[in-house]
Amino acid sequence: MRRAHSATPRPRGGSGRPEPEQLGFEGMPERLFVCTPSKLGAFEDCPRRYRFSYVDRPAPPKGPPWAHNSLGASVHTALRNWFGLPADRRHPEALPTLLKGTWVREGYRDEAQERTAYRRALEWLESYVETLDPAFEPLGVERVVAVKTSVLAFNGRADRIDSRTGPEGPELAIVDYKTGRTGLDSDDARGSQALALYAFAAERVFRRPCRRVELHHLPSGTVAAHEHTPESLARQVSRAEDTARDIVAAERAVAAGGDPDAAFPTAPGPICTWCDFRKSCPAGVEAPAKEPWAAVDRVLAPSGGEAAVVTASEQ
Repeated sequence: MRRAHSATPRPRGGSGRPEPEQLGFEGMPERLFVCTPSKLGAFEDCPRRYRFSYVDRPAPPKGPPWAHNSLGASVHTALRNWFGLPADRRHPEALPTLLKGTWVREGYRDEAQERTAYRRALEWLESYVETLDPAFEPLGVERVVAVKTSVLAFNGRADRIDSRTGPEGPELAIVDYKTGRTGLDSDDARGSQALALYAFAAERVFRRPCRRVELHHLPSGTVAAHEHTPESLARQVSRAEDTARDIVAAERAVAAGGDPDAAFPTAPGPICTWCDFRKSCPAGVEAPAKEPWAAVDRVLAPSGGEAAVVTASEQ
């Protein structure tokens, strides 16, 4: 193996012997930024939230668990286990056992609210599986997909990856379950960076086109979908790379002795109300406090009022 060395030796003081000049790292490739959708989303939502989650060690204490996260996690895991059953056992009668086995109890106001949430979740699941062929086998359920670009080393866990037949042959579709906010439409599917990155990665992992992304909202039984193009996926990847560059720049500024608060500023807004680190943030403490069960109350309301909910799949 040839060793790189300086073409022009420097004289060494007094000894007369040349000393090879040490090479720098100019031209070396940058280290890839390892990320998930939630890591990128945390910075885009609020750089200070990103810092508390991924930079500060020890991290500031979080607030109490959110009931809407418990509800979303329970439903997601029940659906995962539904597809884990043999096809001949995928009957609605199996759902109560599946949901009980995955039920997360944290965050609810009391047992009465928890029981109501359980019954409602079971209704959502029963209605949803009625739309599914028991013999249908997704290509992936909670499948991790990963891809590298010149900037990112991305990995994420998609709720479901379907294999379908499109106009030009076999293709893939990304399915994401939602249990919170109502009124989702094609714009939500189109604008979701997470779904676009899942599609981009799945296409490369499975070597099949993956352009369709879908949000399956279980409470309303609606599907919001979008058909990406190679160009629109590329724009979402470029946006993620820009976010990664901003994160790296902020982390380097702190490592060089810069003010962490300046490198990772707050982004005050409605999301402060739902932030796990609200009590540790000067901007967050100014936001009105929400009880851990408040979003579930709104989801379970007879009127079906909207709730600003971050579902478990977005964590």
